[in-house]
Amino acid sequence: MGSIGRPITRPAKLMDGFYIEVRNKGSKNKGVRIRSENKIAMEGAAKEYSRNKEVIVLGEYKNDTWLNEQAHAPTKGKASKLQVSE
Repeated sequence: MGSIGRPITRPAKLMDGFYIEVRNKGSKNKGVRIRSENKIAMEGAAKEYSRNKEVIVLGEYKNDTWLNEQAHAPTKGKASKLQVSE
């Protein structure tokens, strides 16, 4: 039998690292956050997903805070979209 009662409402804590958000093109829903250990790995993952998905670079998260200003509210359109040159 599972736990009985109200589920938690607080958001999950993020691990330290570099994050991107990936979602289907044209989707208004929140995407999936993908964590990478370093910036080079994050940029590689962003380039890979950008071929057929919409990618938003959220930036670096460390000690429960975002280190760049634009990533505080990624779902409200304040994060920068990835510009990939081929």
